[in-house]
Amino acid sequence: MKAVAYRQSLPINHPDALLDVDLPVPVATGRDLLVAVKAISVNPVDTKVRQRAAPAEGEVKVLGWDAAGVVQAVGPEVTLFKPGDEVWYAGALGRTGSNAEWQLVDERIVGRKPANLDFAQAAALPLTAITAWELLFDRLQAKRLAPSHRTVATDADSLLIIGAAGGVGSILTQLAHELTDLRVIATASRPETRQWLEDMGAHHVIDHSQPLAAQIAALGVGPVRYVASLNQTEQHLAQIVESIAPQGRFALIDDPAELNALPFKQKSVSVHWEFMFTRSMFATADMIAQHHLLNEVAALVEQGHLRSTAAAHFGPVNAANLKRAHTLLESGKARGKIVLEGFSTTGSPDTVVKGLDLP
Repeated sequence: MKAVAYRQSLPINHPDALLDVDLPVPVATGRDLLVAVKAISVNPVDTKVRQRAAPAEGEVKVLGWDAAGVVQAVGPEVTLFKPGDEVWYAGALGRTGSNAEWQLVDERIVGRKPANLDFAQAAALPLTAITAWELLFDRLQAKRLAPSHRTVATDADSLLIIGAAGGVGSILTQLAHELTDLRVIATASRPETRQWLEDMGAHHVIDHSQPLAAQIAALGVGPVRYVASLNQTEQHLAQIVESIAPQGRFALIDDPAELNALPFKQKSVSVHWEFMFTRSMFATADMIAQHHLLNEVAALVEQGHLRSTAAAHFGPVNAANLKRAHTLLESGKARGKIVLEGFSTTGSPDTVVKGLDLP
């Protein structure tokens, strides 16, 4: 099967940063599905793993987590899906990724693909939707309401989303707009990303290249009850401390070199980390929650409450196109999600048989 992999951690502009390879098709066992991958999207975690996790000598690693495809075969313990089902998922951090024609994935972290989205549109959502949902409802513990296009009350609590124009922020903005009564204050620094967030449902968009506290004060909405920091948390931490309400809740998803939570003490602010791979990484007892979550998101998409956050289609899955996607993500200027669909190579495939997540 065609796949894109890497042998060593290299800068994305290095010719060997990502390689077109040919690998054997894996076999489903246990609770695994064998999925024919139709489309993928690219996330910052792809670039971070490529930069930080070099395969053992002589082996390769296939990246990619977001995928939409068709179940081709199932392991003997599978009960949730059957061959022919169209599915979407975000995979598991420790397994071979979705940048391959065929992938094994545990059924408990897979959902049914929304019927009204094509594969590319669907592939944009799983990882970011899981992250945003868990952050909003599990970590921040915002009250979930029935979906509605609601008008926010004058005295409503606010949710500040820092770095909101990326994949997680785009769906988090929608979820908060549709499933809570919170006032959504999103941050962006360019005209096109500001407009994108307004289209996603943000009630206010402020500029994260300028001090946040003064901009929030100018809105006249009072201190913010909830803060979701999606990137550059270290840079914004002092402004977050100043802007958050006493007894507020703060959640982050990025990887600051250090995080000093002491300034939050006087306000009794709770601090939460969201990492969507935790359930699959530790095979938690509630691992199947992500199956149910993805099915709920699919229903919300089909009902018109949520939309795909795909913003760029980079063509078929191959090393050249994935390098373009990684380059854009590493620039920090991506808007929404980058999707790729179908498989093609850009030269003679490099046959590799080691470093695989195979039985």
